[in-house]
Amino acid sequence: MTSLAKNHEKDPIDVLVGDWMSEANMTVRAGTKVNGQLDAYEPTFLEALEPALPYIYKYRIKVAVNAGAADTQKLHTAVKKMVQALGLDLSVAWISGDEVLPQLVDAQRRGESPFEDICTEENLEDWQFEPMYAQAYLGGLGIAKAFEMGADIVVCGRVSDASPVIGAAYWWHKWQRSDLDQLANAFVAGHLSECSSYSVGGNYTGFKDLEPLGWEKIGYPIVEIAHSGHVVVTKNKGSGGLVSVNTLTSQFLYEIQGPWYFNSDVTAILDDISFEHVSADRVALRGVRGALPPPTTKVGITAKPIYQAEMHWFMTGLDISAKGRMVETQIRTLLAPYISKFTHLSFQIIGSVPENPSNQNAATVDFRVIAQARKAEDLAPAKFARPCLDPIMCAYPGATPHLDLRQAFPKEIFEYYVTLIPQSAIHHRVHLGSGETIDVTPPLKTKVYSKNQPTHNDTTSAMGLETFGATVAAPLGTIVHARSGDKGSDCNVGFWVRYPDEYAWLQNLLSTSFMQDYLLGEEYKGGRVERFEFKGLKAVHFLLKDHLDRGVSCTSSVDFLGKNCAEFLRCRTVDVPLRFLARGRI
Repeated sequence: MTSLAKNHEKDPIDVLVGDWMSEANMTVRAGTKVNGQLDAYEPTFLEALEPALPYIYKYRIKVAVNAGAADTQKLHTAVKKMVQALGLDLSVAWISGDEVLPQLVDAQRRGESPFEDICTEENLEDWQFEPMYAQAYLGGLGIAKAFEMGADIVVCGRVSDASPVIGAAYWWHKWQRSDLDQLANAFVAGHLSECSSYSVGGNYTGFKDLEPLGWEKIGYPIVEIAHSGHVVVTKNKGSGGLVSVNTLTSQFLYEIQGPWYFNSDVTAILDDISFEHVSADRVALRGVRGALPPPTTKVGITAKPIYQAEMHWFMTGLDISAKGRMVETQIRTLLAPYISKFTHLSFQIIGSVPENPSNQNAATVDFRVIAQARKAEDLAPAKFARPCLDPIMCAYPGATPHLDLRQAFPKEIFEYYVTLIPQSAIHHRVHLGSGETIDVTPPLKTKVYSKNQPTHNDTTSAMGLETFGATVAAPLGTIVHARSGDKGSDCNVGFWVRYPDEYAWLQNLLSTSFMQDYLLGEEYKGGRVERFEFKGLKAVHFLLKDHLDRGVSCTSSVDFLGKNCAEFLRCRTVDVPLRFLARGRI
């Protein structure tokens, strides 16, 4: 925040926005709020804000963030004290209404909705866990109203990731709710910018091209939004990284779940989306259309905590699978008196040994034992850590347990449930620095959309793969970019290429059946797979329903954010046309 605000005279910005919320933050802060031991907002926001405040004041830059987590009012108080301590005349407002557990419980009791999990299709009454906190994703119009009423800084809890940008643009341009195309473009602009450096080269499969530009100082995206809704994405001057069609395609494909993109204020229709290179580090957004928002919004429900513990062993060299079977058998035998109290137990081999490894580290893999239980005492050291460690003298050749046993002690984790709640049930309010409170009404016009996104198992532009000429077996990622990420327990993954003929090949190669039967391999668990093509991006996108073992807050996977799913799929071997490889690898 300081680097952006301080450089205002050379690189002016009007509004600083920030997204501090993720499903991991939501669940952890919910637990903090309920146990009452600590303030349940995001303290790193205050760390970022304090040194930036003199420049925010000097240049009259507005600020809108969703760092309130589960304690927005307390964050508001902390920001006010910080502003006053610096002697700055800045008005601070806050947004409430995202905490919705009472409304959800009342509606469930009256039988108004089954509150179906949008990832698993489970009904809330069948969920095996007790809700303790629920947060709805609010839109951006409360932020817009706060700015309109003179607020300089607006702190929010769980507004949607893009809502600070939507709210800022709505206020600045004096838009109306009926300006759907403009709102939709601001919505997409918000998602292109809310993930910090991702649009500037972070988490990007073309990362090797960025090394000459400076891996150590990748910058931050800046979105320029016109009254017409026209969007150009750039970055802060003097920083490393890159804003390009490819970096923006990467961020876009990570965020979406299909061609319909929902927000409390608008639905973005993305069938015709594309990016246009304007000049160095300046890329225009094209083809986004707006439609009415849905009558509902997403709500994340956090359950009372369960507990998790894990133990690691190192295995080196030959016969890794057999070594794993041996120590698993021994550990299971010792766990037998306690295992009935576990809700989850798995044994995982992480990594593999290459042929003729050049050093010992290359020949070493991680054997991971992970268990979960409803009560901490069911994972007490005598019931988990000790049985996992005791086989040391009778296990496989080279048996070496990790001697840092901190992870083997039980820690709190939180089950998470994602459903929908009517916007009309939410009490969205703006709290101004003066003490005045303003209600934000839900949209009067909405549209009900199908539960599932449009999906096409195969391309409508069918061509035989043999028409692309001679091939060689190579990793998919030699010529194909990809990006993936979590949405609850769903995982979305998008693939895109550089040239039109490569796209024709990609469309025909990446069918739903090819994804399920080959690419995912043993990772495919039988869930629904939705597929959509984005011609303007030369991209094929998949939504893997319920793929991530319950989501980031409680998953047993080491890929807890789903971000390495794409990297796994890119290393899968396919038949790549030789003429594509002749152009060079990514």
